[in-house]
Formats: sequence, structure tokens, C-alpha cells
Amino acid sequence: MASVTLKELTKEFKEVVAVNRLDLEIKDKEFLVLVGPSGCGKTTALRMIAGLEEATSGEILIGDRVVNDVSPKDRDIAMVFQNYALYPHMSVYDNMSFGLRLKRVPTGKPWPLNTRRAFSKQEIDRRVNEAARLLGLENLLQRKPKQLSGGQRQRVALGRAIVREPKVFLMDEPLSNLDAKLRVQTRAELIKLHRRLGITTIYVTHDQVEAMTMGDKIAVMNAGKIVQFGTPEEIYKKPKTIFVAGFVGSPQMNFLNMKVVSSGTQFHAENLGLRIPLKSDPKSEHVIVGIRPEHIHLQQTERCVPITGTVYFAEKLMSETVIHLSIDAEKNLVIKVPYDLSAREGERMQVYLDLDQIHFFHPDTQERIEL
Repeated sequence: MASVTLKELTKEFKEVVAVNRLDLEIKDKEFLVLVGPSGCGKTTALRMIAGLEEATSGEILIGDRVVNDVSPKDRDIAMVFQNYALYPHMSVYDNMSFGLRLKRVPTGKPWPLNTRRAFSKQEIDRRVNEAARLLGLENLLQRKPKQLSGGQRQRVALGRAIVREPKVFLMDEPLSNLDAKLRVQTRAELIKLHRRLGITTIYVTHDQVEAMTMGDKIAVMNAGKIVQFGTPEEIYKKPKTIFVAGFVGSPQMNFLNMKVVSSGTQFHAENLGLRIPLKSDPKSEHVIVGIRPEHIHLQQTERCVPITGTVYFAEKLMSETVIHLSIDAEKNLVIKVPYDLSAREGERMQVYLDLDQIHFFHPDTQERIEL
């Protein structure tokens, strides 16, 4: 096993800076998720770690070794791709063992005896059968990929990575081609697999649910940079920017532009009939108030402020109802309520914002303000 360290890692494609001075440390045995919207640079960063893209500048360390000039096959990593990348004419066994059968080591003898196979047939059998047992593939080893379901193909791709017994797993959106049910099932299998094997894992996804449920740590990326790094709880409870606050959470956080009003040593944020107390001076004439839909309640609590709106749309989901409230001509508020709540279009509804769950952001820098 090994840690992975990125030092000011940069990748430029002509005029475009895809990854911009990335600094990141992934500890040994840690499961790190790189998450962000399409085009943010997360896959490019992963490909540089794998050696499939050459870094423009910066350093990549696996353990204590700088691997910028080390070929992918010698970095002791295993990569799982989004599209499985299985050989259609090979059986499951042959797909899983292919890399082991191909790997050769120098003998010190003259050509053509200068290399030999790195692994014996017995060692290859042991590794493939062990991985197959771990992934529930024992009865599928002689099948071809076309005879497998999507979930089974993904497990074969995982097995091919496992048999290498690498120091680091790299996974590039491995669940995105699966249906919803299989995605949940495979996600759980990956978590159990990581706990059992304890191999350092870097996992790329644009799916925030995968990020929040799978990662020990999460790095949120945007425009080639890491905008926040921390545990899932830290990312959810204390987003550093409006981008992170809006990206993490479904439905996304509500944002309200509010004016700061002072009365002596007391400060409040006011707009749309709301008056939200501030603990200190935000050093700005305006603030952006953020609150998640799940923190807006139907019943009054000890620390809350009321707001009234008109229901213009209600989404009945399986376990909850998402109601869109029109507060005025320009501002809407999204709230989560129990599934069995009846809400009719045009109905007036009063809801309560939980003051203990409100976030404040600077309107210019869009960064979090601690108040």
C-alpha cells in the first residue's frame, strides 16, 4: 500500500488549463473521491496519476517515489475504466489474468532470454480465483463478456485490477453505465471491498451521492482547481463557497440575496419579509443566505423564522415530496416535506427556516462567512 501526493500538478492543453496547480495528499489506505461537474479536470488529474497523460508541471508521488517519468506499467497502480475495457473474445478468467500473463521481469541474460514471466501459472490461478471468490464470479470464469450483465462486467473489470495487487486503485466513474439499482448494489460492494483490501483508492465521479457515501475524504473540483477538501460531513455542513454549497445536496441549497441592516451593535439580514439575526458584523452591505431544502420545516421550532409563499409545483418522489414555493416574482424556495403531505398548486403555505442551519456567503468573493 502507499500514499499518493500531488504537488502543484498542472496540465495544459494549448490555451486551456485543465488542471491548475493541484496540491493533494491521499493517505495510505484512504478512499478519496474527486467530485465535480463535467470538464472540471478530475479525470485529467486521474490520468496523470496513472501515467496516461503527461503533466505540464508539478510532481506526482506514489509512496516516497516521484513517478512523473515512470511508465504506467511500472507505477504499481491498477485502473478501472468507465467503459469496462474488457476483451470481447476472451473469457472472464482470461480477461482477469491477461495483465499477469503479460508482465515480464528481466533475467540479466542475453536476448532472447533476457526476460521471463513475472508470475507462474499457479500464482496466476491463485490470484484470479481469490478475486473471483471475493467478487462472486466463481461460476462465470469461462463466460465471455457478451454473456454477462452490466454489473457482472463491472465486477470483472474490478477483478482484473484486484489481481494485480497494486499499491493504488484508480477508478474513473466506474458506475456511470449501470442502472440505478445496480449502481446502489455495486457502490456497497466497492465500499466493502475497500474495507477488506485496504488499498489506497482514488475514485472520480460527478455523482455527489457516490461521493458522500463512499469517500473517507472528498476533493470538490471546479475549473481545474480543488475548491474544498475534507470529510463528507465537513463538505455538507460547512461548504466553503457558494459553488460547493450548491453542488453538494439534492435538491441544491436555496440562496437568498439579503441586505445587512445594523441597529447599534445588532446586525440583521433582511429581504422578502425575512429578518435573520447575525451574530457579528459581516463587513459587507449584503450577504447571500443559504439554506438546504431539508432544513426548512412545516412546524415552528424554537429558533426559526417564518416565510410565506405560493405552491407552484410539487414533485412526488418515493420517500418525500419536493415543493417549489414562489416567494415573489423572481425568487423561489425549494423545500422537502413528507411524501404524504398534500400540496395543491396555487395554495399559500407558511414554512420556517431553521436558524441553526443557515449559511452565509460574501456576495463578491462567494466565500463562506463565519457568523
